Amino acid sequence: MIVVRLLMQTVVLALGQIWANKVRSMLTTLGIVIGVAAVVATVAAIEGLRGFVLAEFETFGATKVFIAGNVPQSKRGVMRWRDAALKIEELDAIERHAPSVTAITPHWFAASRVEYGQNAIESARVVGIRPQWHDIENRQVREGRPFNVLDEEQRRYALLINARAIEELNLPINPVGEYVLLAGRRFMIIGVVETLEISAMFGGGESRAEFFVPFSTAMILNPNAVISYALASMRSPQAAEDTRTEVDFVLRSMRGLDPEEDATFNVEIPQEYVDRFKALSAGLVAGAAGIVGISLLVGGIGIMNIMLVSVSERTREIGLRKAVGARPAVILVQFLTEAVVLCLMGGAVGIAIGQAIIVALKQIPNAPLEHASMPMWAVALAVGFCAVTGVVFGVFPAIKAARLDPIVALRHD
Repeated sequence: MIVVRLLMQTVVLALGQIWANKVRSMLTTLGIVIGVAAVVATVAAIEGLRGFVLAEFETFGATKVFIAGNVPQSKRGVMRWRDAALKIEELDAIERHAPSVTAITPHWFAASRVEYGQNAIESARVVGIRPQWHDIENRQVREGRPFNVLDEEQRRYALLINARAIEELNLPINPVGEYVLLAGRRFMIIGVVETLEISAMFGGGESRAEFFVPFSTAMILNPNAVISYALASMRSPQAAEDTRTEVDFVLRSMRGLDPEEDATFNVEIPQEYVDRFKALSAGLVAGAAGIVGISLLVGGIGIMNIMLVSVSERTREIGLRKAVGARPAVILVQFLTEAVVLCLMGGAVGIAIGQAIIVALKQIPNAPLEHASMPMWAVALAVGFCAVTGVVFGVFPAIKAARLDPIVALRHD
């Protein structure tokens, strides 16, 4: 109880000394204020950017895999892109022999004229897919039904569209069962899929009209077309490396490529980029905190200097207190507390300024910082650093004050 009361009195004395020298205290803590504000604002900005990027990557899904043909630099001018494009038998082999791959679908793209009554879209985006696409993309069918195996095997003229296509063709609200002309052929609408919003990270803007047909039907529309790319799903995000290895082995075996030869295909896994970005953002936070920490170090040196000046100015006071019975430990705690309180007050002001900077950052038009926020660990780090700075840079002046000889101190002018 006595210790708590003594500590409270010490804090009150420290606050009194700080208030008695307001301007000097404000200038002394300026380095701490700037350092803490910079740390908080930097961490918040990086966290905001991190949240934005991760939210955008979530639209892809954590288990997706993109596979496409590719002509490596060593084979430019020798190999055509058509020769490097994926083949159906290769995708079937991946589905059979890659245990980490749970589903795979080719993607065939074309720009075709689509007509409904008097309305038409000249260059509509038409995509040929397999039924597995629904599970991989996780895009729900709002009306009607998704593609099934019979649609693919029987090459049916079945069509899936999105809400944007309904608007542009002026179709009924529920268009299931309606017929449209696609590339001069009559297709029946069997379902309406969710409209895919275009990510702000990739340009943003309005969604587009989409038309999906069974992949086998797409091959009838254009027998000479090639697979643009394949989209697969893996069993879990942790299986990324296994998936890459298995797909690489299957495609190299199918294409007769030796292990040392350049691959004529690409295997891209968005989750790997997510993991890399997380590591990069953590490194950026650590680097920024380290650089800004220099400001805190400078602020700490300033506090140590001003505390030494304070000891010199209050030498007679220290001598008088020792003369009436104050122990050296009490003197030491008083000056040490004063340094810590000074740092913590600077930290509090810095946190407030940092929060104001965060609010300002969120107001910047088109800036991907709407997720910017002050994480609690950053606040705790700033407060802890301020306290440690106060202790480290206040202990020398405090020891000097505690060791003063009372007789010498009373004679001090």
